[in-house]
Amino acid sequence: MNAEIISIGTELLLGEVTDTNAAYLAGQLPLLGIDLRRVTLVGDNLDRLSEAFSQAWKRSALVLTTGGLGPTEDDLTREAIAQMLGEELRVSPKLEEELRAIFARMGRDMPSHNIKQATLIPSAQAIPNTKGTAPGWWIEKGKKIMVAMPGPPGEMQRMWENEVMPRLQGRLQREVILFRTLKSFGFSEAEVDEMVSPLFSLANPKIGVYAKPDGIHLRLIARAQKREEAEALIAQGEAQLRGIFAHHIWGTDSDTLEGVVGAILASKGLTLATMESCTGGLLATTLTDVPGSSVYYKGGFIAYSDEAKIALGVDARLIEQHGAVSPEIAEAMAEAARLRVKTDIGVGTTGVAGPDQLEGKPPGIAYIAICDGQGKRSLKGNYPPRRPEVKRLATTHALFLLRQRLLAL
Repeated sequence: MNAEIISIGTELLLGEVTDTNAAYLAGQLPLLGIDLRRVTLVGDNLDRLSEAFSQAWKRSALVLTTGGLGPTEDDLTREAIAQMLGEELRVSPKLEEELRAIFARMGRDMPSHNIKQATLIPSAQAIPNTKGTAPGWWIEKGKKIMVAMPGPPGEMQRMWENEVMPRLQGRLQREVILFRTLKSFGFSEAEVDEMVSPLFSLANPKIGVYAKPDGIHLRLIARAQKREEAEALIAQGEAQLRGIFAHHIWGTDSDTLEGVVGAILASKGLTLATMESCTGGLLATTLTDVPGSSVYYKGGFIAYSDEAKIALGVDARLIEQHGAVSPEIAEAMAEAARLRVKTDIGVGTTGVAGPDQLEGKPPGIAYIAICDGQGKRSLKGNYPPRRPEVKRLATTHALFLLRQRLLAL
């Protein structure tokens, strides 16, 4: 089956919002054996939307749309689909009742404009939206399928995973398709690509390499007539990749690095504190994104200035001798955090987020340190000299270093 994606919203055309929905769906369709042929951006204009839908409907067996299902006048996806198919929009009493119930649970009266979210055409079935007020549409005529999903990524992804993908699987899949994602850290995308190049010739399982914020992901896709055959292929491919990357693989599928680290801390009964400079609190934020993190994460400090570092227990003579951006200071920060909060482990981060040099050191350099009862360890990171990336990559590097140390304890 071939497919195309239509992303809707003038804000996408103006660059005000990044179209992450199309990227997400493009990564999902191969898992169903669906061939994505085209991605289109269309603004909030009825005639242009109707034309785009009409062309896609003629070209492709599956058309996926995201956006334009809100309650405002410029949310025109329903109207454009109705115009394209020559059908009339009508309010569904069942959808209206469900919509009013959502607002009642929030203790609010439903605005009159929201009634458009309860409309359907004869060819459309409503798709439940458990995270918002806009139901999606499923349209199936002949051998063609069109699916309209909301624009907010959280709503769209939940609808895709819980409603749309299972329906498509039931209609399309004549073979079992399984996938496994292995997540690695410590190598560049080019290095990973070179390391797995001997396996690219394998037709089954197929291997893909993807650069992500938390490292390089390797995706295995296996196809077979029976589930046990596909599972065996996945297991074989995973064993080969783990043999190549060893401890650099930190998780699989939906794992997050902060979640993996948190699980190890909890299982070992260890506690953690942080002191951050260049990461500006992002490490603490990321650690506490995990439910139940209060069991092991006890607190942290943002020591951005030398005065703050000294006040929190870093020896002023060390700063004078080595400079604030140094492995010695990262280690001293980790130790000070551990002692201040009385935890088993401390983590310290210091660096130059940019854009200017600091202490003669270039932007993009960072030092990360771990301190526990058995000593101190630090590493140096060299990142692209852009503040958000320095903070993000240093945070990821700190979590990976922490995972390595925890496994060794």
